[in-house]
Amino acid sequence: MKPKRILLLGATGSIGTQTIDVIDQHPERFELVGVSAGHQEQKLKEIVDSHPSIQCVGLAKKPEIDFGDVQLFYGEGAMENCIKETEYDLLVNATVGFRGLKPTLASIEKGKDVALANKESLVAGGELVNEALERNGVRLYPIDSEHSAIFQCLQGNSTKEVKRLIITASGGSFRDKNREELKEVSVQEALAHPNWAMGQRITIDSATMVNKAFEVIEAHYLFNVPKEKIGVVLHKQSIVHSMVEYDDHAIMAQLGSADMRLPIQYALTYPERLPLHEKHPLDMLLSRTLDFKAMDEERYPMIKIAYEVIEKKGNLGAIFNGADEEAVQLFLSGKISFLQIEESIVQALLNSAYIEHPTYEQLAKSDQEAREFVKMYWS
Repeated sequence: MKPKRILLLGATGSIGTQTIDVIDQHPERFELVGVSAGHQEQKLKEIVDSHPSIQCVGLAKKPEIDFGDVQLFYGEGAMENCIKETEYDLLVNATVGFRGLKPTLASIEKGKDVALANKESLVAGGELVNEALERNGVRLYPIDSEHSAIFQCLQGNSTKEVKRLIITASGGSFRDKNREELKEVSVQEALAHPNWAMGQRITIDSATMVNKAFEVIEAHYLFNVPKEKIGVVLHKQSIVHSMVEYDDHAIMAQLGSADMRLPIQYALTYPERLPLHEKHPLDMLLSRTLDFKAMDEERYPMIKIAYEVIEKKGNLGAIFNGADEEAVQLFLSGKISFLQIEESIVQALLNSAYIEHPTYEQLAKSDQEAREFVKMYWS
């Protein structure tokens, strides 16, 4: 059996480095043939030096380091050029932000499957992505732990038999605070997630529940399930990663440790399950308690917005994401308060032009205009 050739975008981030760990655990099954990163060129050079199978490297700007004989692309379009010029079997899109949509579409149009960790591909461009998947006959494999859990719970069954997809949410850094207490929280407090070690933006998004709102939208597009059949419950232990309830009321749940390597590996190996080395695999004999609590949309208003975005579609997902990206950066830099992240999103959605059937170019413009709106709103 020939190794599966992997092209990895976002190689130096949290998901990217864990993907490389999975690949390195199974050198007979996987071959890393291309990588991209934003600006961490030294870290990317170390990856290239330790993986001689790499043929292509993408960077946001011209590197100061010599990458040797590999094919090098930098600047705008670097990721798409890697997709075009590299022979691979599976794209792992671990980039963060709207910029991940274009390479997702490029890989699908090339006829290559995608293992997706880039939420924005579906939040902003779900309609375009699903149309491209159907047109090209390729598959999308989820890497998010929640969607991987749902994907695993659906095996052997049909989505026509599904009563509910149940997405679990830890509640983030401030799950024990009420809205009044959120007015004065600090950046440092927001970045202290109780369960997961993640990048800054996704950690803040977890605290605002924007991340979970995005996952509701993603689930709609990934599994072709209407919004009425998608629910969210609070589960502070992050042991049950999500559940599927069927029409006969049977509920399938996927349990695991707070380690992204399992969903990453399942996306790479599906339908097989290979051995996986984890530092702390889940042991249910260690007094594990599972608590579940109903989602309070008054406490977490971003969840309600997710269902509105699914209902109206168009460019609302792009506006939602663009406003959030900009607002999170303003919060991290100390320019707005935590609750003003939500206000930024709501105001951007209220004040942006709605486009019912947007092209990619219109989505990109909507994303940019939402960012500009948020900056102007707080200036």
